[in-house]
Amino acid sequence: MKKAASGPAHKTAPADLQKALRASSKAKAVWDDITPLARSEWICWVTSGKRGETRGIRIEKGISKLESGMRRPCCWAGCPHR
Repeated sequence: MKKAASGPAHKTAPADLQKALRASSKAKAVWDDITPLARSEWICWVTSGKRGETRGIRIEKGISKLESGMRRPCCWAGCPHR
């Protein structure tokens, strides 16, 4: 499977997020359909967790939310890097 697309502020989805996206065709389909800005916000949301445990939880939740059709992270101030 090809590498997951990234967003404008965060050029590359981290390997652990890419692996999770490859494991879920539903989440990957939504990921491929959202805007580059939305992908960038998901990447920032995942990577902004300070602890490895938090990052893992965010990846799990993010995949679940993408599978349900959510196009942007909810209840988050947004990417400060824009």
